Amino acid sequence: METSYWDAQRARVRSLFNVRSEEVPVVLAGAAMFFLLFTGYFMLRPVRETMGIAGGVQNLQWLFTATFVATLIALPVFGWIASKAPRRRILPWTYAFFALNLFAFAVAFTQDPDDVWIARTFYVWLSVFNLLVISLAWSVLADILAVSQAKRLFAMIAAGASLGGLTGPILGTFLVSPLGHAGLMALSAILLTASAAPAVWLHHWRDRRPLPDEEREPRTKPLGGHPLAGAIAVLGSHYLIGIALFVVLLAVVNTFLYFEQAKLVAEMFPDRVRQTQVFGMIDTAVQTLTILIQILITGRIAERFGITALLVAVPLVMAAGFLWLAFAPVFAVLVVVMVVRRVGEYALVRPGREMLYTVVPPEEKYKAKSFIDTVVYRGGDAIGGWVKRGLDIIAEQPWLAMLIGSGIALFWAGTGAFLGRRQREKEAHGEHEAAVAARPAL
Repeated sequence: METSYWDAQRARVRSLFNVRSEEVPVVLAGAAMFFLLFTGYFMLRPVRETMGIAGGVQNLQWLFTATFVATLIALPVFGWIASKAPRRRILPWTYAFFALNLFAFAVAFTQDPDDVWIARTFYVWLSVFNLLVISLAWSVLADILAVSQAKRLFAMIAAGASLGGLTGPILGTFLVSPLGHAGLMALSAILLTASAAPAVWLHHWRDRRPLPDEEREPRTKPLGGHPLAGAIAVLGSHYLIGIALFVVLLAVVNTFLYFEQAKLVAEMFPDRVRQTQVFGMIDTAVQTLTILIQILITGRIAERFGITALLVAVPLVMAAGFLWLAFAPVFAVLVVVMVVRRVGEYALVRPGREMLYTVVPPEEKYKAKSFIDTVVYRGGDAIGGWVKRGLDIIAEQPWLAMLIGSGIALFWAGTGAFLGRRQREKEAHGEHEAAVAARPAL
C-alpha cells in the first residue's frame, strides 16, 4: 500500500512537470550543467555591467564593437577545434580553456585591480565567453535529445540556468568583499569546469539509447570540415539565415533597452557599488520569475501551440513595451519592460530558439549554431549600439529610438513566425524519412 502511494505521488509529479520516468536523469543532469555554468557567469555579470558604465555610457558602442571583433577572431579557433575533436569532447576542451583564462584574469586583477584596460579587456572577454559557452551547452542538448523530447524538456532543463542566474548574483554580493573580484573569477573557473561533467554524462546516456541518425553520424567521430564551415553553412541555408536574422533583431532590441538602462542607472545611481546592487536586484527578479515560467508553463506551450508561440509572444510584447517607453521614458517603466523582456527571452525565446536546431545535421548544431550565437549576435549588438547612439545624437529624445524599436520588434515577431513554420515542415519531413527507413524491405 505504501509503495503504491509513493508511486502515485511520483506519477503526479511527473505529470505536473510533463517528464517521463526515463527522462528524469537527463533533466537533472542538464539542469545541473546549466546551474553550475550560470552560477559562475552571473557572479561576474554585475561586475561587467559596472565596468561598462565606468568607461562612459557614451562609449558603450565601442565596447560592443570590440566584442564583435574579438568574436570574429575567436570563432575560427573554435571552428578548428570543432572540426578536429569528437562531438563529445568539444565542450569539455572549450570549457577547460576558458577556465584557464579566468584564472589568468584573477592573477591580473590581484596585481592591478584598478587598471582600466584590464577592466575593458575583461568586459569584452566575458561578453564573448558567455555566448560561446552557453551556445555549446545548448548544442549538447540539441544533439542528444529528439525533437519531441526537446519540446517538453528544454524549458525544464533551462530552469537550471535560471536558478544559477539567481544564485550567482547572491553569491557574488556576499563573496565579493571577502574574496575580491579575483576570488570570484577563480571560483567561477571552478564552477565552469564542474559544469562539463554533466555534459559528458549526457553524451554517455545517449550512447546507450542512440537516435536513428547516429549510425550515419556517430558522436565519437569528429565533425570534420574547416574553421569557417559554420559561416558557410549559414549562408547556404535559408532556414539558418532566418535564424541569424531572428538573432540580429533580438540583439538590436536588447541593445536599445540596454543603452537606456545604462543611461538611467548612471543618472540615478552615481555610486559604483549602488549600480552593481541595482543590476543584481534586477537579475534576481528576472531569474525568480523565469524559473516559475520555465518549470510550469514553457514546455506545455511548446507542446500544445508549437515553437512559433515561443518565438512570437515576446517580440509582440516588446513592441508594446517600446511604445510605453516612448510616452513614459522613466526608470520605473524601463525596469518593468527590461524584466519582462529578459524573463520572456530566458523562459520562452531561448528554449524556442534552441529547438530550431533539433532538425538540422550535427555539424550545423555545433558550427553554424556557434557562428550565429556569437558572431551574428555580437554583430547585432554592434549594429544596435551604433544605431542607438546615432539616434541619441541626432534627436536627443528617447521616444524616437523607442518608436523605431517597436517597429524592429514587430519585424522580429514576423521572423519568428516564419521560423516556426519552417521548423514544423522540417520536423514533419524528418518523421516521414524515419518512417520510410523503418519499413521492412519487400
